Amino acid sequence: MRVIVNMSQCESNALCMGVAPDIFEVDDDDNLTVLNETPDESDRDRVLEAVRICPKQAISIEED
Repeated sequence: MRVIVNMSQCESNALCMGVAPDIFEVDDDDNLTVLNETPDESDRDRVLEAVRICPKQAISIEED
């Protein structure tokens, strides 16, 4: 799976970072960075939770 973030929709609310801090990071300037665009299958549930809770629906996954 590949994590996709639509940066024009993202408001850097950091909810994704709360559920998957090893995959998403919001820095001090409120910029979101995807730390791991291709997480392991074992991370799927946390990535799906990040997709679900994103208030702007800016996160999606693409299957390889």
